[in-house]
Amino acid sequence: MIYSIKGLWLTLVSTMNGLRSPVTRQYPEQGVLWKHTEAPTPVQDRFMGFPALTWDGDVVEPYCTGCMICIRNCPTQCMSANMKDNPLQQEGKSSRRKIIDTFEINLNRCILCGICVDVCNFDAIVMSHEHEMSTFQRNGDRVNLPVLLEIGSKYQRETGWTPPSKRTKPEAEAKPAVEAAAASSGETATPEASS
Repeated sequence: MIYSIKGLWLTLVSTMNGLRSPVTRQYPEQGVLWKHTEAPTPVQDRFMGFPALTWDGDVVEPYCTGCMICIRNCPTQCMSANMKDNPLQQEGKSSRRKIIDTFEINLNRCILCGICVDVCNFDAIVMSHEHEMSTFQRNGDRVNLPVLLEIGSKYQRETGWTPPSKRTKPEAEAKPAVEAAAASSGETATPEASS
């Protein structure tokens, strides 16, 4: 008898829970703790979105020289590129002998690992904050050079990214500190002795 009452009670509770509004929300229109806005979702500075190429505003060309080390080290082989001779180098305006002609990333294959950023010798590729680039076409996630440069320029503006040549180097900051410490102790500092 008790088991029958427990079963009836469980059925009654389940029926009452079933009459409530559904738990599932329609994502873009409704939110549990947020209101839908047209502004993009803010992300932290350390967030790793899709890869993008950086732009050298002084020379008016991308930092990428087409060395293809990022392509060789990519575990999913989602990138492809071609390089060409740099016309600005022949005019004496740039120090880069080669420059990229085409660059393409298949975002469907990219796993956002950041290896391409780590191996780049020229800081030409960065992990941007861009993460909402879905399309309805199967090949719509192939991003070419102009789009990559646009995403990179947006990233440079938003984060205040500084080019590699304008960054303060840790060795340059450490050298005066070592010399000051040596001068206060009366000894001559050498790089070998300080390490």
